[in-house]
Amino acid sequence: MDIIDIEDEKIDAAILDSMAVTNDHFKHAQGVTNPSSLRETVVEVPNVSWDDIGGLEDVKRSLQEMILYPLEHPDKYLKFGMNPSRGVLFYGPPGCGKTLLAKAIATECSSNFISVKGPELLTMWFGESEANVREVFDKARQSAPCVLFFDELDSIGISRGRGSGGGGEAADRVINQLLTEMDGIGAKKSVFVIGATNRPDILDEALLRPGRLDQLVYIPLPDKKSRVAILKAILRKTPIDPKINIDFIGDLTDGFSGADMKELCNQVCKSAIKESIEAEEQKKALMRDRPEGDGDVEMMEDLVPMITKRHFETGLHHCRKSITDSDLSKYDDFKRKFDPTFTQQKGGSVVSKIRWPDENQGGSSSGGNRQQASKDDDLDLYS
Repeated sequence: MDIIDIEDEKIDAAILDSMAVTNDHFKHAQGVTNPSSLRETVVEVPNVSWDDIGGLEDVKRSLQEMILYPLEHPDKYLKFGMNPSRGVLFYGPPGCGKTLLAKAIATECSSNFISVKGPELLTMWFGESEANVREVFDKARQSAPCVLFFDELDSIGISRGRGSGGGGEAADRVINQLLTEMDGIGAKKSVFVIGATNRPDILDEALLRPGRLDQLVYIPLPDKKSRVAILKAILRKTPIDPKINIDFIGDLTDGFSGADMKELCNQVCKSAIKESIEAEEQKKALMRDRPEGDGDVEMMEDLVPMITKRHFETGLHHCRKSITDSDLSKYDDFKRKFDPTFTQQKGGSVVSKIRWPDENQGGSSSGGNRQQASKDDDLDLYS
């Protein structure tokens, strides 16, 4: 097709006849257009995949079964008469990837993503906080399928009756509105609610009942395998000396959270950048001292081409663990209360096998039924 000259008063009819809308044009329009119902709520489009999250393989697998199975195999759920779960609660130490997991879920299931910070729903005006909660859920229903993510859920889901005076009553009204909206999502609306908190002990227990945030997923501190995977995921675009043993760095970072590992990588890269800038300044100083121009100085190779062991030593020297053992004990108490398998795993006990009534013992069972029937006849007042 010929190029259209905008300055011409008329466009050739042959050019107009040759113009056609193709599938590529629709794909381009979808990439630059946002739904009108989400323009006031969504500030970013999640582009986080499972590959961006190092470790947490068991958590990823359980989330894929929980969220992707109902989308990919709806016939199986219909066959067994089961409704898929509508909510999940991420809890665990801060900096372990709860927010990243929520974004990866939205990307994986190709759904709209609405991220809500808990404190931003609270206002000083009477009734406005509850109205904000209703508005968020209305946006999610209009944008279904949608993943509704509440970060810092403990700010609005605190247990009722904790406060006193007007402030406590306002918090109770907000949690009541939140519970009502979760029950009113409806089976026909594909809205999945995710809550994230590092204070699960202060949440209202009504939020955790079946039908609401009934799936509890603990995001633990990364183990050695996960820490190595986190290092490789963060530094996958960074030039690293092949002599560096990443597994050994995983041993040195025992007890680090995901955020601590990110901070370590930032300190390592910052040390390399600082050293590279100092080398560049020295190179410029040598060139100023030799104004006639020395080819050896100009052709000098990069003095800091990659991350080396000294950079990791500097990074480890400036990093610390942000999670203590006392913090982890709080999550053990919560799991002991709400996770029935936690106590068995800690104690090393095995679940006892259920003894089902044997079909061969039908005679005794029927005898018991006859005795019960005779008692019922004796109690019949109208016989």
